[in-house]
Amino acid sequence: MLRRMRAADEDEFLRLAEQSAELHGNWVRTPTDVLTFREYLGRFADPAAGEALLIKRVDTGAIAGHVTLTGIIRGPYDRAILGFAAFAPSAGRGFMTEGVGLTVLYAFGSLGLHRVEADVQPGNEPSRRLVRRLGFRREGYSPEFINIGGVWRDHERWAITAGMTTSLPPCDPNILP
Repeated sequence: MLRRMRAADEDEFLRLAEQSAELHGNWVRTPTDVLTFREYLGRFADPAAGEALLIKRVDTGAIAGHVTLTGIIRGPYDRAILGFAAFAPSAGRGFMTEGVGLTVLYAFGSLGLHRVEADVQPGNEPSRRLVRRLGFRREGYSPEFINIGGVWRDHERWAITAGMTTSLPPCDPNILP
């Protein structure tokens, strides 16, 4: 299930982020303390700034991962940038594929976007496989593209458009309670 992140998620999110530090490595920076979590959540207080969403397991209600839609531009672009990270206890079990797929459907449906882009480091094979599995196409390579942990890291640019969603898994259209 997919839902918006909220303040009440702080304890579980931070516990999972701490457990996932090795998994996240140099791929992503996830809030790991109260202050950074609250600042992170505050960035999404205005829906125009983007969406911070949780991927939650239906069977247990546990958080499996998180996903963001940022850099939303309307008008002739109607696009957003997708970010995502699994948490270690749920990694490699298909929850992220389903949750990121739901996020893309949400972006094209409820948000009315035309395009979703994902920037993935070349060596991050699990993320590359995930976007490929969902039907994203690789559109380019950007050296020293995103600063993660004080280092400018190369990224591949992947994208999917609303007309390409036939490869996404079917899901309930009412994804955000």
